[in-house]
Amino acid sequence: MSDQRKLYAISGADRIAFLQGLVSNDVSQLSDRLVYAAMLSPQGKYLADFFVTEHEDTILLDVSEVIAEAFIRRLSMYRLRADVQIAPSPLILSRGTGTPVAGALADPRHPALGWRLYAQSPVETPKVDWDAIRVAHCIPQTGIELQPDETYILEAGFERLHGVDFKKGCYVGQEVTARMKHKTKLRKGFATVRITGAAPVGTAIESGGKPVGTLFTQANGQAIAYLRFDRAQGEMQAEAATLNYDAT
Repeated sequence: MSDQRKLYAISGADRIAFLQGLVSNDVSQLSDRLVYAAMLSPQGKYLADFFVTEHEDTILLDVSEVIAEAFIRRLSMYRLRADVQIAPSPLILSRGTGTPVAGALADPRHPALGWRLYAQSPVETPKVDWDAIRVAHCIPQTGIELQPDETYILEAGFERLHGVDFKKGCYVGQEVTARMKHKTKLRKGFATVRITGAAPVGTAIESGGKPVGTLFTQANGQAIAYLRFDRAQGEMQAEAATLNYDAT
């Protein structure tokens, strides 16, 4: 599944304060860098993930096309009387790995994800197997592993992916996220597993006849799986595929 994106410009005097009170990461300093963040429901469930950066006198927002319409609609609901305007941006996204082109910004989730450039025209780059990179480093994608109203961002690795800030103060869903952070250990979450064979995304994983989790993106003998960690031991099955998980 390709990750087509939509770009929006958030303008107005209240744009930073507006976002700061809604999203999981600190967006107070956006100059010359990308910030990865999520918007959550009041119950702490994932609704959307996105990148933001400063562009001239606006905040540029980069979000998956899969969730863009619903996300912008929800974001707009919170505007109330704030001096904030949200409009499509004419800029074009280019992505690549290796030496960044001029003006590109590092993807904050992981160095293997390279850089992102927002410009008036696209930049030609070599073809990259983004799914293989995601699987190798357990980086979930919108609309595949990340599902609105289902996913908890800490189970999805957002702390490891620099998508949540525990010192920034309140935002929607913050209390649930903070409680999960201060648990002794997460019982469930995404992990990269070894896989022999293949099975459709969404296939249930079992071990010894007990449910263990769900299989997602697969590449190069590995896969992203959502696991119940106390049951993810030994060989596991997902239809015809065999899986192994190394907790270390």
